[in-house]
Amino acid sequence: MTALAHGQGGPADFFVCDIFDAAPKTDMGGMEHPMFSLSTRPDRTIRQYARGDTTITVTPSVRGRATIHDKDILIYCISQLMAALNAGRTIARKLTLTAHDLLIATRRDTGGDSYTRLCEAFERLAGTRITTNITTGDQETTSGFGLIEAWEIVRKSRGGRMVSVTVTLSEWLFRAVQSKSVLTLSRDYFTLRKPLERRIYEIARKHCGQQRIWRASVTTLHDKAGSDAPLRVFRAAIRKMIATNGLPDYALEEETGDIICITRKGMSADQAGLAPLKPATMDAARAAAPGWDVYALESEWRGFWATSGRPALRSADAAFLGWLKGRITR
Repeated sequence: MTALAHGQGGPADFFVCDIFDAAPKTDMGGMEHPMFSLSTRPDRTIRQYARGDTTITVTPSVRGRATIHDKDILIYCISQLMAALNAGRTIARKLTLTAHDLLIATRRDTGGDSYTRLCEAFERLAGTRITTNITTGDQETTSGFGLIEAWEIVRKSRGGRMVSVTVTLSEWLFRAVQSKSVLTLSRDYFTLRKPLERRIYEIARKHCGQQRIWRASVTTLHDKAGSDAPLRVFRAAIRKMIATNGLPDYALEEETGDIICITRKGMSADQAGLAPLKPATMDAARAAAPGWDVYALESEWRGFWATSGRPALRSADAAFLGWLKGRITR
């Protein structure tokens, strides 16, 4: 194997996925919006999502939108690139990988049908197009790209099995890796077989993160999950998840007011660094930001506090309300 293929000794044309047991990681941007389908049937509906002034349109191909299980391929690629980057190796957008290693890493069966399903997943990933606008000042730029730019089978065995493939990631996804805008996932993520379980875990990982508790209304979770189920059916599915308690790292609990509380397992209030805010503080937040999800705002503030060095606060409640005034006027 040449140094170039390994991503060493200068700019690499391609990167070989050869890192054993790389920690699973995914990009934060892809966790923000429900880009992947939760359906087990081909989803050919064009979807539009918005966060602030940024909009995202997901356009599937005739084969349907990429599913959350198809995302395993991206997770594997990101995990390999991040492990190499952390080891000081040069990385590239074009990756060469062994299909068998990918299936093992994502805890999939390696039987003959698995290779066929993997091929179909590559096609859905390449066919799903993302269009998003990014506004800077008074100028708006709209760009479109596929979840992956290209893929091809580079070798087959005598039995016709896919043995090795190359994947070219989109510039958007590769930039997320280069900037390390990624989060580590539990290795047990791949044991979650139900699409909604995977999506709720993603949401918990993105919004709860290193803090102990994050709360959201069922309506907010429904929107963030990108579920097509009626709200009552979605609520019933969440209640079933609460009863089974099968999510890695996080536990769900239903509270009054149609609120779901997500708690990080094994983390005490002291470890979280900040005590829960008072009910009166949350009431004041609702009055100051009518129509906003105050629990999502609380989570955002806690993340801001953590990334700013966890400074000592005389009053967490006063600090949150002070931060909130600036947040809602942005």
